[in-house]
Amino acid sequence: MLCLSQAFAIPPRPEAIEFQPLDFKPPRAADFRRMLSDGTIVYVAESHEFPLVNISITFKGGDSLDPAVAPGLASVMARMVREGGAGDMTPSTFDETLDFLATEMSVSSGNTFTTARMNSLVDNLDESLKLFVTMLRKPAFDKRRLEVAKARLLESLKQRNDNASSILAREWKAMLYGRKHFEASQPTALSIEAMSREQLQAIHAQIIHPGNMIVAVSGDFAVEEMLQKLETAFAGWERGPVASDPKIPEAELVPGLYYVQKKIPQGKVVLGKRGIVRDDPDAIPLLLLNEILGAGGFTSRLMQKVRSNEGLAYSVRSILSQRVDYPGAFQATFESKNPTVALATKIVLGEIALIRQQPVTDEEIEVAKQGLIETFPRQFESKPTTLQVFVNDEWTNRPEDYWRTFREKVRLVTKDDLLRVAKKHLDPSQMAILVVGDWEAIAPGDLEGRATMKEFFGGEVKQLPLRDPLTLEPLPLD
Repeated sequence: MLCLSQAFAIPPRPEAIEFQPLDFKPPRAADFRRMLSDGTIVYVAESHEFPLVNISITFKGGDSLDPAVAPGLASVMARMVREGGAGDMTPSTFDETLDFLATEMSVSSGNTFTTARMNSLVDNLDESLKLFVTMLRKPAFDKRRLEVAKARLLESLKQRNDNASSILAREWKAMLYGRKHFEASQPTALSIEAMSREQLQAIHAQIIHPGNMIVAVSGDFAVEEMLQKLETAFAGWERGPVASDPKIPEAELVPGLYYVQKKIPQGKVVLGKRGIVRDDPDAIPLLLLNEILGAGGFTSRLMQKVRSNEGLAYSVRSILSQRVDYPGAFQATFESKNPTVALATKIVLGEIALIRQQPVTDEEIEVAKQGLIETFPRQFESKPTTLQVFVNDEWTNRPEDYWRTFREKVRLVTKDDLLRVAKKHLDPSQMAILVVGDWEAIAPGDLEGRATMKEFFGGEVKQLPLRDPLTLEPLPLD
């Protein structure tokens, strides 16, 4: 034991630990990509650690395909594909069959994609796969289950104004993208009550079919055998056209100071502007800059200044929201006691201004780079997550060499690059500030007089109405 402890002596301090350079080569999508005879793209990866098979089918389209009069329809459709029965099987029979097989199935819809997942034991794969495809091809959309789902959704609408964070998110998205754009549109009691099986069937036909899907399969199987099983399972399933691309927002964010009145002890704040598209040439430098500014946890400037130094907020961060078809958003968000909202806002805007005026330090850029480079392999830490990366890349036409060149592009970013993108993309005069809270307590600022809300945008402020949780119609201003 003495020799072993001497050979592997523990350094006196953590910073004295020496690590070998990380040697990781990202997998290539082409090594996992196959195509069925009908043209369906399949990504397959064998993994024999457990007797399980995971199947994920990603369909193009989600909230982006909701009719204007029926926001939330794609989400309800996805839920009902799983909960509303399959083929000739009633919902309860279908549920019991899956329980007996110990098979899990789910369907969910997001902004631009709908995803169906199945997890099955190898011994039950054939039967489970048959049920999975039946569920997707021939959902029963049971009327009773639909009414229950609608009732639950209606109950959730009643609580929309209970949480200030949900109010903040709702109004911020409306400011960024326009209230009628799918990113910001939300269901009302009337639109939910009007949802019918016919509407679900129509949007199902638009989204759920082989011409609009990419499959990912990982687990305990042989690749050629699995491809044959998929050929058999999908046989006769009619291919339709690929769903349309998401609509580009027509609304533009109007810079200024806005608030929604809600009598709570802490104000919730978001400030920011529209950002860049995912594949913009400045995407990687801006990602690094955001790590330094507010996304890097306790090493970020915002966390150090607002939380550690001033104690004004438990959590403060900046976020880059990526979008492929149109610019996403840059935003900083936090919550603080009503009297200190103004001071926290002033500090956040001050840090944004500072990072546009002076280069970051050598230590900051090195820490940010190492953070991105050292955590890079996590995106490929399992076979299912690896395949999902490839599926997303295929749908969004990401450059083929993106992952192989990512770390080198990060290494090549300079402090001058960060200063340039900060000046170009983080202009505070083009940002909006949105506050949800008790404005009467927030506006005067802190007792020490270090900041008031009158300091922003020349003291001009616009009150946004709180909206009725069921109709989303504006309520009278307080």
